[in-house]
Amino acid sequence: MPTASTRYWPTQLWKDPWRNPSYRRGAALLAAILLGILLLGILTGELQLPGERLYRIWENTLLSLGLSAIWVDPGWMLVKALIILHIILFNGLFLVWWERKISAHIQSRLGPTRVGGWHGWAQTIADGVKLLLKEDITPAAADPWVHWLAPVIALSPVILCFAPVAFGTGLAAVPLETGILYIFALTGITVIGIVMGGWAGGSKYSILGGLRSAAQLVSYELPRAFSVVPVLMLAGSLNLTRIVEAQSGYWLGIFPQWFLFYPVVGQLSFLIFLIASVAETNRIPFDIPEAESELVAGFHTEYSGMKFSLLFLGEYAYVLLSSCLVATFFLGGGLPPLPFLGFIPSWIWFFGKTLAIVFCFLWFRWTFPRFRVDRLMDFNWKFLLPWSFANIALAGLYLL
Repeated sequence: MPTASTRYWPTQLWKDPWRNPSYRRGAALLAAILLGILLLGILTGELQLPGERLYRIWENTLLSLGLSAIWVDPGWMLVKALIILHIILFNGLFLVWWERKISAHIQSRLGPTRVGGWHGWAQTIADGVKLLLKEDITPAAADPWVHWLAPVIALSPVILCFAPVAFGTGLAAVPLETGILYIFALTGITVIGIVMGGWAGGSKYSILGGLRSAAQLVSYELPRAFSVVPVLMLAGSLNLTRIVEAQSGYWLGIFPQWFLFYPVVGQLSFLIFLIASVAETNRIPFDIPEAESELVAGFHTEYSGMKFSLLFLGEYAYVLLSSCLVATFFLGGGLPPLPFLGFIPSWIWFFGKTLAIVFCFLWFRWTFPRFRVDRLMDFNWKFLLPWSFANIALAGLYLL
């Protein structure tokens, strides 16, 4: 048993962590994993050509089975939809684990290290099994159909939103010419599912959480959309792939021509879009719809089991989607930061940039305090929205 002389704060216990053999082993293993992923990406190369070969194999397989050629493209779309769905499912498992590790480091805790294998990798899987087996309770005062439908409506739009996202060169499931409008239109549907979930629970805490969510999401959607207008003006397209292509090239042969680095306009657009995206995902410091200290759990207070997990999965899916959009709009998508790094495939760069933005989402949660409701709305209407309008004017002057 630890005694008073052996109880240390982690900062005292880990004064010089590199002298600890287990710390060095963990760092070496992490470096090996990252180098292995990089080496695999270099050996695999761009996934566009293997994708085209898989399409030909799929086409020949269906034709050899005697099916009409009319089923080839719909079937291939279904395959791509299943791939996107599995990315979202794996994203939920990974981000829950990663958030635990990041919060542990920020709060000077060791985190889940011994439970669930290496650094607790199986803990999230155990959580998923627990939610799957947990009793699904519908309150007596709830509207059963609306209570059941709300998580579906909250999650379904984000799955569809990934269709036009370019995960690398030629890796967009559906390269829509109006991809941005398509994404913004679908993300607005999620608030309906959240309001439905808050109303259907028959609880005052749920109703307050749903109403707060409606006010917050509708408000922050405006500066979020207007912050992208300068990007559209500079790129001259609504297609996500074209927006990435517009950022190709280097100033003086060294500095990437990403929209983030356009003077003033790029930085303002980036900050407004990132802040509004954090608010859109109900993450701290904008988690007013949940606010555990005020509303128990907010709009999903009366949910349990798989219904709750669907709402939880939707939140992390939106974190991933927002990070993908930040990487696409401001960080050049799958373009390398330096010209001599072009040998690394575009999908490696895209996921690396996306995970860097995801880290910011998780970092903010364990750093900032929650906004008060009135200050949250004031910050949007009196600060973000006016600056998003001013930035559009600055972009117009920049183009002139």
